Order: sequence, then C-alpha cells, then structure tokens
Amino acid sequence: MIAPNGKGPSPITEGPQCQARVDPLAALRTPDEPPWDVYLTGTVFLDIIFTGLDSAPVRGTESWARGMGSSPGGVANMATALARLGLRTSLAATFGDDHYGEYCWDALEQGEGIDLSPSRTVPGWHSPVTVSMAYEGERTMVSHGHEPPPEEPAPDCPPRARAAVASLTPGRRAPWIAQAAAHGTRVFGDVGWDDTGAWDLAGLADLEHCEAFLPNAEEAMRYTGTDCPRAAAHALTEHVPLAVVTLGAEGAYAVDRRTGESAEVPAIDVEAMDPTGAGDVFVAGFVTGTLAGWPLADRLAFAGLTAALSVQEFGGSLSAPGWSEIAAWWRRVQSVEGQDPAALRRYAFLERLIPEEVARPWPLRRAVPTIGFRPA
Repeated sequence: MIAPNGKGPSPITEGPQCQARVDPLAALRTPDEPPWDVYLTGTVFLDIIFTGLDSAPVRGTESWARGMGSSPGGVANMATALARLGLRTSLAATFGDDHYGEYCWDALEQGEGIDLSPSRTVPGWHSPVTVSMAYEGERTMVSHGHEPPPEEPAPDCPPRARAAVASLTPGRRAPWIAQAAAHGTRVFGDVGWDDTGAWDLAGLADLEHCEAFLPNAEEAMRYTGTDCPRAAAHALTEHVPLAVVTLGAEGAYAVDRRTGESAEVPAIDVEAMDPTGAGDVFVAGFVTGTLAGWPLADRLAFAGLTAALSVQEFGGSLSAPGWSEIAAWWRRVQSVEGQDPAALRRYAFLERLIPEEVARPWPLRRAVPTIGFRPA
C-alpha cells in the first residue's frame, strides 16, 4: 500500500492502548515541522451514557437501561476523533481535581495519546457532567456544571501546530485564534446555534483568521440569508477561503474559493443509534484529509464515512472511529453483493491508505470504558 502522495507506505505504529494506528501525514513529516498536527481548546465533560432504553423516561417512574458507558465528552469528542485518525493532538482544557477530572485526564492522555501539557487541574472545581439517554435513535441529555474558573484554559501563546480547530462564538473573539493563525496554523472553524438570533457573520470576528468554516445547512443558510445550503456555501466563501456545509442525510457540499473547486458527496445510508459527536468526527475527518493534501471530494467522502461509522455506536468520544474501523468497513462493503460500482469507486481512495495489517473482522466490538475499570 502507498501513502496518499504515492511516495511510500503508510506506516503503522502502536497506539497508547496497543492498537494499530496509521499516520496519514507520514510522507509529509520533516525534522523542522510543528510538534503537533492539531491544537484545540474547550471544556471537557464527563459523559455518562445510558443505552438500551425502550422509550423516553416517564415522569414518576423508574427506567432501567440495558447498557451504560462513560467517557470524556465536550471538546474531548473532537480531540479523541483527531487522535484516533492518527493526528498528533494537543488539547488545552481545565479539569476538576475530583475523580471525574482524574478519570477524564487519564482516559485522554494515557488512553488516546493526547497531549495535555497546555491543560491544567483546578483545585476545588467540580468537573462538568452530562448524562445522555439514547432511545429510538434519539438522545436526551441532562448536564450539570459550576461556573468555570476565571482564567482561560488556553495559554497566551498556543503551541505550534499544523492546524487548529476553533469553536467560534458570536460577538466574542478568542485571542489565541489570531495568535495561532499569525504563526502559520491553519484554523478550521465550526459554530453552534446562535442563541441571540442575530445570525450576523460580522459577529463571528475570528472567521477572518480561518482557512475553513464548517457549519451545518441550517446555520449556513441563516448566516447568509439564503434558502439553499449550496448557495450558502458559495456566499460564505466571500468571508473564508473554504466553506463546507453538512447536509444531514444528503451528505455534504464544499466550495474552495482559492481553486474555484466545488464538491458534493452523498451520505452513507446507515442505521443511526446515537448522533452524539458525529459533527466532531466529521470535522476531524475533514481536517485529516486536508492536512494530508487529498482532493476536496475525497476529504468530504472520508469525513462523511467517519461520521457514519460513529453514529452506529453509542456515545461521543466512545464512538469516534479509528483506522481499524475504517479498514473493516472498507473490506466488508466490498464483499457485499449488489454494491453500486460507482459508489464503491467514490471510496476507492481508501485502498491506498489502509495497510492490510490494519484490517479486522466486521463488525468490531468496542470496549466501553466505565469509571473504576480499565479496558483490557
């Protein structure tokens, strides 16, 4: 197998939990490169996920779940997704000094190999917690947290990195974004729902430092005042070089102003069990392909594939796929009779990325970490 640029094999390394990991940037690495592929910052939650509920909990009754898992959540969903795709990931976050904070720190640093040197533990601060209940393909969440510490978790000067993922906040700048961009870091911006209702692109001041912006269709249309997500993507390129709009069940559409290229890739039809973290996984897949220098359509297809794999598992960071899952899917889908040849060709680029040694039987059984136990 050869690397994306055709220069040599895609090396396999042993990850923190002795699982095979592919380095998608192996052929691009140089001695003077930044120490990290991706930097990000945000809030880490402890996620507790209940699964196997037949219906929504009913007021005044007790519901029993057939399954339960726990994992770091919040910004940890994105960090885990990036790390499992083989990117050297550095995270700046605040952790409580309770057992929840210790568990999340250990799971990210030891379990996923994520650099936490920019992170800190705050004495006396309670870790934020989210309880998620999955049923009928939907989820209901309850969260609890105290006021965050006054000091920002991001350092004054973020570490050197090829890329950074930034969550843009309407009406507020994050100084580290401009600092990172000034040092050559490629910033990928995403955004949440605008609770102010303004939907003013001028309010996303840090968008000027971004190389790419990845909203969903509804967000893109509201910010641009258009009634078509594809038209919204083109309108966004007046503000950012690369616009990527996710279209839900229809897939994703992207426009690159610098090259004039556009691409659209349909979604993979899967039975979704839990959509938690799927957006984070999509961004992680797109960042991976971009840093590796893949064509725009391949980046969209890869991002959509990783997101589709994630929704077939429960939880946020629990469900983020690695190369073993990607390889298993590719080997399995080729063996299914009656596959559309055109659809298979859309993902044929995976063949040159996945070494034979990574392939495993399908479906895979994923270990579900729970506080108090360590995965075997």
